[in-house]
Amino acid sequence: MTRARAALSILLVVCGLAAAGCGGNDAETGTTTGAATEAGSGTGGGKTLNGSVGPGFDISLDGTDGVTTGSYELVVNDQSTAHNFHLTGPGVDVSTEVGAEGEKTFEIDLQAGEYTFQCDPHASQMNGSFTVG
Repeated sequence: MTRARAALSILLVVCGLAAAGCGGNDAETGTTTGAATEAGSGTGGGKTLNGSVGPGFDISLDGTDGVTTGSYELVVNDQSTAHNFHLTGPGVDVSTEVGAEGEKTFEIDLQAGEYTFQCDPHASQMNGSFTVG
């Protein structure tokens, strides 16, 4: 009887660990680097770009190396009420709001050309750009 309980306990632990590892979406953590990566889930299995602004005077956009035309999900982690994240370029003009914090997701279609991102109140020091080929 003790062996049966031990075996059942091990089985329950293994099943629990397996269930905990399923269905996650690591793309939402904001740690994507390099080329745009396929999203673990989301709309249409498109590619994900991860933007971040704040808490200090930092702004970044990961996933733009070698980016090509097409549909993308832009996930922005806005960490400061003093800043916003504003992306503009051919066919795209999206932004978070100054005064708001949190994660915001945009569906965007990138075309060939130059794109810029900035914090509007601090555009001279918080900005970046990338080219879509």
